[in-house]
Amino acid sequence: MLRNREFRWLLFTMCLISLVAAAVATFISLEAVGLIAGTSALLIACSVLFTRWRYGEIEKLSGYLRQISSGNYSLDVRDNQEGELSILKNDIYKVTLMLSEQSSLLQEDKMKLTNAISDISHQLKTPLTSMTVMADLLSDPELHVEKRMEFTRKITVQLERIGWLVSSLLKFSKIDAGTIFFKKDQVQVSKLVRKSLEPMLIPMDIKEQRILIDGEDTTTFAGDLNWTTEAIINILKNCVEHTPVGGEISISFAENALFTEIIITDNGKGIPKAEIAYIFKRFYKGKNASEDSVGIGLALAQSIITGQNGTIDVKSEVGKGTQFQIKFYKQVI
Repeated sequence: MLRNREFRWLLFTMCLISLVAAAVATFISLEAVGLIAGTSALLIACSVLFTRWRYGEIEKLSGYLRQISSGNYSLDVRDNQEGELSILKNDIYKVTLMLSEQSSLLQEDKMKLTNAISDISHQLKTPLTSMTVMADLLSDPELHVEKRMEFTRKITVQLERIGWLVSSLLKFSKIDAGTIFFKKDQVQVSKLVRKSLEPMLIPMDIKEQRILIDGEDTTTFAGDLNWTTEAIINILKNCVEHTPVGGEISISFAENALFTEIIITDNGKGIPKAEIAYIFKRFYKGKNASEDSVGIGLALAQSIITGQNGTIDVKSEVGKGTQFQIKFYKQVI
C-alpha cells in the first residue's frame, strides 16, 4: 500500500494539514492542540484502514482475474451492495460469463473442425488409394489397351470426385467462417431453374429422365443467384441419382405475400423415414446412396438456403419418391 505514490501523497497531505492546524491551535490553547492532534490521528488512521481494506478487495479481484486468465470461469464475485467496487465486481462477473460462453463455443468449433478433418481424411483416403493402385497397374507395359483405358477413365472420375469434394468443403468453410455475404438481388426463379438445370441435362438425358417445370416468369425472391444455383444443383443431383431410368423430376414455383416457394419432386426410390432427419448432415450417406456419394451436397444446399433467410424441408416415401420444399421468406420471421 505504501508503495503507491498516490497514497503516499495523500498521507503526506493529511499529516501536513494536521500539523498546520495544530500549529494554528497553539495560539488558542493547549487543549485545542490536543483535540486537533487526536482528531487528525483518528482521521488518518481511518483513512489508512479504509484504503487498506480497498486494497485487499482489489487484490482479491486481481486474483480472480488471474484465475479467469488461466481458464477458471466457475468463480462468482457478484456483489449486491452499492459502491464502485460492487459495480466493478458485477461487471467482471458479466465478462466472466461472456468468456465462459465464448470458451464453450470455441471448444465446439474445435470439435467440429476435428470431426471435419477426420471426415475429409476418410473421404479422400478411398479415391487416393484407388488411384494409387490403378497408377501402379498402368505402369505395367504389358497391360492391355482396354484395361489401360478403363483405369485411365476411373482415375479421371476419381480426380473429378476429389475436385468436387475439395470445392464443396471450401464453400462450406467460407460459409461457416461468415466470410460469405449473400447478395440481396431480385432473382427471377425461372432463370434460376434454367441455370441450375444446365449441368444436369446430360445426366438426365443418359438416364432418359423427364423434367417438368411449372411456374410464372414473374416469380422472384431476394437472394443470391449464383449461390442459390449451387444449392439447387445439389438438390437436383440427389434427385437424378435416386430416380430410375425413364423417371420424372418436376420443379414448380410460386410466390405469395409471405414467401417464394420452390418445390422439387422426383418419383425415385424415396428416403426411409428413419433417415430423413439426417440427410442434411455433412458426410451422411443413406442406405440407398451410390458408391460415389460423399454425403455433402444436401448439407451444402441447406447452408446456402438458410443463409438467405430460407428454409428447406423434405417429404419422402419409399418407392414413391421425394419432395424438397424450399421457401425464401420476404422478411425475417
